[in-house]
Amino acid sequence: MKLTYLSCLIGVLLVQGCGQPSTEKNSVNAAAEDSKVAKVTVEQKPAPAKTPQYAQNVYFGDTHLHTSNSFDAGAFGNTLPPDVAYQYARGEQVTASMGLKTKLIKPLDFLVVADHSDNMGMIPDLYAGKKEIIANPMGKEFYDGLKAGKNHEVAIELIKQFSQGTLPEELNYDPQSQGYKDTWNRIIDSAEKYNDPGKFTAFIGYEWTSLIKGGNMHRVVIYRDGEEKGRQMVPYTTTPPYGNQNPRELWKWMQTYEDKTQGKILAIAHNGNLSNGIMFPMAEQFNGSALDKEYVESRARWEPLYEVTQMKGDGESHPFLSPNDEFADFENWEFGNLDLSEHKTNDMLAGEYGREALKTGLVLEEKFGTNPYKFGLIGSTDSHTSLATTEADNFFGKMSTMEPSEARLTKPAMQGKDITINYRAVVSSGLAAVWATENTRKGLFDAMERKETYATTGQRIQVRFFAGWDYNQADLDGDFVKSGYEKGVPMGGDLAAKTANAPSFMVVGMKDPDAANLDRLQVVKGWMDTNGKTHERIFDVACSDNRSIVERRCDKLVGNTVDVKTATYTNDIGETSLKALWVDPEFDAAQNAFYYVRVLAIPTPRWTTYDAVRYGAELPTDVPATIQDRAYTAPIWYNH
Repeated sequence: MKLTYLSCLIGVLLVQGCGQPSTEKNSVNAAAEDSKVAKVTVEQKPAPAKTPQYAQNVYFGDTHLHTSNSFDAGAFGNTLPPDVAYQYARGEQVTASMGLKTKLIKPLDFLVVADHSDNMGMIPDLYAGKKEIIANPMGKEFYDGLKAGKNHEVAIELIKQFSQGTLPEELNYDPQSQGYKDTWNRIIDSAEKYNDPGKFTAFIGYEWTSLIKGGNMHRVVIYRDGEEKGRQMVPYTTTPPYGNQNPRELWKWMQTYEDKTQGKILAIAHNGNLSNGIMFPMAEQFNGSALDKEYVESRARWEPLYEVTQMKGDGESHPFLSPNDEFADFENWEFGNLDLSEHKTNDMLAGEYGREALKTGLVLEEKFGTNPYKFGLIGSTDSHTSLATTEADNFFGKMSTMEPSEARLTKPAMQGKDITINYRAVVSSGLAAVWATENTRKGLFDAMERKETYATTGQRIQVRFFAGWDYNQADLDGDFVKSGYEKGVPMGGDLAAKTANAPSFMVVGMKDPDAANLDRLQVVKGWMDTNGKTHERIFDVACSDNRSIVERRCDKLVGNTVDVKTATYTNDIGETSLKALWVDPEFDAAQNAFYYVRVLAIPTPRWTTYDAVRYGAELPTDVPATIQDRAYTAPIWYNH
């Protein structure tokens, strides 16, 4: 078989030592085969297959995709079932809901179809004019609207009614109803049909769709299991008597599932930025219930990951929370809650963003003995089109009503209490990257549980991150992956206290071969002092273009080659790869801390800039013309 040595040629190997090529084709090699970067190939007989002792391959996928089975996606005009979603993710050409043909340039390695738990199967019946639905005045209004082509208006009103808990009973499909059960079984059928261990992983999953008066509390639930266990229980919903909006009740249901089936599941929260402060509580939940040992232990047990970037905004941090972070102002959605019924205020932000939650977790761990916010990071699309797309230069949209057309540059996506969100505010993010031993449900799920994951905002940036007590330059320059595991821990791990000396970190990043060069590598540190106060600091640890690091930062900006008039850029700046051996200069062995890596690419046009050029339209002024794509790794935690 052919093996690509792109990584060795540029002085970096993210998979393993240059003299030990992997026998399993991975995304590094797959991407390199399509790139214009010079590469060398050798012929080698395949070695006997065996599971490696540590993760040797990174797999890119989407853990959060909606099909026509989701009530909002269906109302928006999505006509594509899960079968088409899997076909598209695997690289097949499909016809989108609005009639355009589309195909991924680079297929995904895995996919979770995560249709909404509530109202599965209702929209097809609404389209069909089921008599029980249209007998209700609201149901009749929705039916007439869909028939008149008012998909956008119907979808927005459905979301608002559901968000406020005012959707009529006739339009709330009971999970014990036959229509709901049939829909769930068809979802499982599709996952089983397209799951191809070693080549493509199709997970069984759904999205638990809790909304507290419009405050987003959604979680994607992912199964390690196949149909035998997945069919034993229907998804947990949010509508009584079969469900509840409190995540405590979801966690109890998850325990019941595992007890009954002997299977395994996990949950991934997302869009804290639309929760208006209730996603990451610091003292009490949305209902006034004080945080207690049960809450922190349950959340830590069931939610090992957080979806930090997706279509409805980037949730790493916010300028108000991180005023010294010049890159925190990135695709922040700060409009209000999910249905825009309540405005955003600054006092809500601390309960919404990933970095602040990681800091809060240190405080709660000191109080309860368990850190409820000890999560790894992933990105995903949250696309409601059945199409997992993230490419800014060929942006396909995230709802069927915003598939490619000039209108999406000016059309409003959602309107609420004196707030309007336009389609142009939608973000092209994101992807989940998982370092795993194999591309199977077991291999990927187990990697997610141990948090060996990272998020990207769409580009297939690759990054490795290790922490230990005695790494040296020879480790970094040699087989650093082997040394990383044998002498320390990877992203998502715990670095146990060993000495009073400062820990060392190895960081290696590589650009997406088909996208922008890298600007810099950063280590983001958060810690709690002896008075219980949390802090954060950002250290640039590697800079492109021979720039120096002065007072923790690259001494100058990388530059910007984007021509907004033509929506083009060049890779004349930046580097194809960066690496660093870094020792924390401010380490205090008595202070608990976390560290994660942020990789920044050089500036490229935002999708709206590509659209403006493509359609000869005016460039929007209320969204950035350029962005810097990025990756965020799962943290590594230090506890004294």
